[in-house]
Amino acid sequence: MNENDPSKRFSKDAVRKFDDGANRKNTRTELNDVARQVASQYRRDTMSPVMVSGVLRLVEFGLLFLSGMVLYAFYLGFSTHLAWEYPTIIFGASLIAVILLDVTDCYQVQALFQPWANFGRILFVWSGTFALLALAGFFLKISSDFSRFWFGLWFASGFVLLFGLRLVLSGMIRRWARNGTMERRAVIVGGGQAAESLIRSVEKQPYNDIRICGIFDDRDNRRSPPVVAGYPKLGNVAELIEFARIARIDMLIVSLPLTAESRVLSLLKKLWVLPVDIRLSAHSNQLRFRPRSYSFIGSVPMLDIFDRPINDWDSVAKRAFDIVFSVFGIIVFSPIMLATAIAIKLDSKGPVIFRQKRHGFNNEIIDVYKFRSMYADQADPTARKAVTKNDPRVTRVGRFIRKTSIDELPQFFNALFGSLSLVGPRPHAITAQSHNKLYHEVVDGYFARHRVKPGVTGWAQINGWRGEIDNDEKIKMRTEYDLHYIENWSLWFDLKILFLTPVRLLNTENAY
Repeated sequence: MNENDPSKRFSKDAVRKFDDGANRKNTRTELNDVARQVASQYRRDTMSPVMVSGVLRLVEFGLLFLSGMVLYAFYLGFSTHLAWEYPTIIFGASLIAVILLDVTDCYQVQALFQPWANFGRILFVWSGTFALLALAGFFLKISSDFSRFWFGLWFASGFVLLFGLRLVLSGMIRRWARNGTMERRAVIVGGGQAAESLIRSVEKQPYNDIRICGIFDDRDNRRSPPVVAGYPKLGNVAELIEFARIARIDMLIVSLPLTAESRVLSLLKKLWVLPVDIRLSAHSNQLRFRPRSYSFIGSVPMLDIFDRPINDWDSVAKRAFDIVFSVFGIIVFSPIMLATAIAIKLDSKGPVIFRQKRHGFNNEIIDVYKFRSMYADQADPTARKAVTKNDPRVTRVGRFIRKTSIDELPQFFNALFGSLSLVGPRPHAITAQSHNKLYHEVVDGYFARHRVKPGVTGWAQINGWRGEIDNDEKIKMRTEYDLHYIENWSLWFDLKILFLTPVRLLNTENAY
């Protein structure tokens, strides 16, 4: 093993397999009053700086392209003999400008805070774009065919739009930073002098978007002061897990030396189930790695241990995927859903739709919709008793719709409204059990499945792990497949699972 490679020193497998005698049950811990009050202040989602700069790229490209096209339409008209050349050049130049602005770090948060400090850089990029156009026109011997006056107008108006937008945006960003709309929320794990030094270094960073929410440490007040650098110690690591289920936290920063490998692994084993970025502070560590091993908060070095899965633009792409295919699924399967609703109503008394409480993203409790497959007076909304083969609680229609998975079709509406994703770990009922033990008592790290939204279908299901869970091995294998999906997610992976689902559902051996 290369000792200079932090990703190998603290791999996911090492964290999962490390046995520190921790409580495998991972039962919920009550927060103290101060921690609960602080957590309640951070319930609201924030805007990610990555998302803001990404949207700015799209807006600036749109402004440059539209301004060029408007000037072209009014000054030259669409009847010119270069009817396709002008739009092509406008599109290409707008794209080149955005790429050059990105390369020169003009989309970094610090640059957005200080538009006047970057005036020269923006002017240089926009001028360089036109210099490239002029150079291309010279070598292609086509520059004389284009209007110089139009180029001059577009240069002036384009720069005014670029810089004017950034002046407006800088004011908005400052306001968002003050009121907490745009920030990255961090919790420090580990107290004492190391935590104080880290906090001081982070707070010294100019235009810092990190908001420290508090400190958690397993050590008592004699070894870890109750207040560090003005921030209260809100509890221990077990309480941190509950805190992160209430507050919208973006990052956990572990302030422990790399030399305390046993203690670091013990902490990571508890924390990796949370849907947050986990960073190990390298600020006060004596060990030094290659610069590429670090990420930075300002100039403070951090070792990336875990990244929040499906974050920022990935989450936007996945949500768009869910909406498009959910609407498609509702339209395609609406005749089947209508026929099923009628059959259920004719077969037995009770509601058509069955709502069940299940674990959602970050362990939140959600309502999952299904067609009712049991007699209404024998339904088990807690799923304490699993459905077995020839279960007398299941109706005649219920046996068929469970066998064919038609009972799951209403979950297209869950995916459309956002409580589920189309593809992801299948949500389990909150009291689902295997041999009278809750699932998280059987599988260490079970709650790591909830780092992403649960899905209507999933990687475990299309690989045969569906239906009754009558032994511990089945829930362990489901969890392994779910974690594989989370760690290897892509839109192509989602598409593969979605299109394989109907084929794999033909195998109804475990569905009853």
